[in-house]
Amino acid sequence: MRRLAIRALGAALLIPTLPLLAGLALGVRLSMGAPVLFRQQRAGLDGKSFTLFKLRSMRDENGPDGRPLPDEARVTGFGRFLRRSRLDELPGLWNVARGDMTFVGPRPLLPETIAGLGRRGVARGRVRPGLTGWAQVNGNTLLSLDEKIALDLWYVDHASALLDMRILARTAWVMIGGERRRPAIAAAAGASGGD
Repeated sequence: MRRLAIRALGAALLIPTLPLLAGLALGVRLSMGAPVLFRQQRAGLDGKSFTLFKLRSMRDENGPDGRPLPDEARVTGFGRFLRRSRLDELPGLWNVARGDMTFVGPRPLLPETIAGLGRRGVARGRVRPGLTGWAQVNGNTLLSLDEKIALDLWYVDHASALLDMRILARTAWVMIGGERRRPAIAAAAGASGGD
């Protein structure tokens, strides 16, 4: 019942956000061209793959060697705005409505990244991935992969409706004030990040 309610809420939230999505999509089109959406296979519940949808925040540009340039060189000013505000995640409501994701949970990673994590990857997949999560409100891009995984595993072991509400509230704060590394949490995560 809770699963159906979350999917229904995801679908319901898509409707009022459509005008905002249309405006953001226009911004992506003008600053980066087509396509507007970023699609990629990610690992979901129990490692099952699904297609993640986000607004594109980077240009497709390669260096002289034919390899993609570093992210920093490909992210546009508008893309930085989308990432900082987390508005690039709005199309993920479609993933919530489809049942691939939920609102709060570990961020979905590439299937090969999950496979490389071994037992930690399997444990992390015990819950559905989310639009936001414990690692995202405790440093996100300022954390190492091991710190993020440790925070994700802590969430898997302590998931509750109250914790989800706390994470959603912190997400709103991050959207306004930007990311900040929480030293005590990150340090604890690093200490428990082994495989």
